Amino acid sequence: MASFSAIGASQGNEVVGVTWHQLKTATGGNFSCPVRLNRAQAERKAMNNNPASQTSFAPSATPRQVAGLLASATLMVLASGVAPHDRADWWLENVLPLALLLTLAATSRYWRFSRHAYLAIMVMLAIHELGAHFTYAKVPYDAWLRALTDHSLNTWMGWQRNQFDRLVHLSYGLLFVLPIRELLQRQALLRGGWLALCTVSFVLATSALYELLEWIGGQYLGDDRAQAFLATQQDPWDAQKDMALALLGALFTLLIQWFGLRKLWGRKVVFVEDRHG
Repeated sequence: MASFSAIGASQGNEVVGVTWHQLKTATGGNFSCPVRLNRAQAERKAMNNNPASQTSFAPSATPRQVAGLLASATLMVLASGVAPHDRADWWLENVLPLALLLTLAATSRYWRFSRHAYLAIMVMLAIHELGAHFTYAKVPYDAWLRALTDHSLNTWMGWQRNQFDRLVHLSYGLLFVLPIRELLQRQALLRGGWLALCTVSFVLATSALYELLEWIGGQYLGDDRAQAFLATQQDPWDAQKDMALALLGALFTLLIQWFGLRKLWGRKVVFVEDRHG
């Protein structure tokens, strides 16, 4: 009977991709060794040994790729801090991004996302840093568009407010669903409907948590700075709309994955089989 354990438990192990059902069948439902995947080399080996497996997922980014992406992200944060519209608001907007970058750097030695997930984080960070520089309510996207095309997006859409903050929350759902999905897929070993449900729930929960943090920060800051930080623009339903957009973005990305674009959006879980003797 094959025994299942973590990658690299012994020398000369044969690594193949197997399904959860095959794992239970091969062991009679009795297995106690943890199944974890966190090395890019072993993940690639698993996919090479079983390229037709439907349970493979995109390989982790290499340490060099992670270092390059994190360095680029740090430069974006620093660039957005050059003469920002409101220095205090810039610091508030960058507390969470800086904490995220430090966490990614600290954990990259032991666990890494795929390149696609890191790129999604980078794009989301770039959009956020634009808002941190100008403040969310004052990003001049409409003026930029008028300068390029002589047309106003706000006029065409009938908008009465700056919609950049809506774009940020929609982008959070569209993009951050990728690393969140990978995290639940690899660490919690979820798949199928449970993976999709937990991924969407995680996106919505973190979006709600951010709105709570904004509310707490706004109470502490006072009227003027609170308006710059919250960017509600007199909309009493701003928090609910932001969370709804994050939810819609996450659902849209998962629907694309559902319809088969696995090479772009990531693949399913790989389990590892060690054969001894």
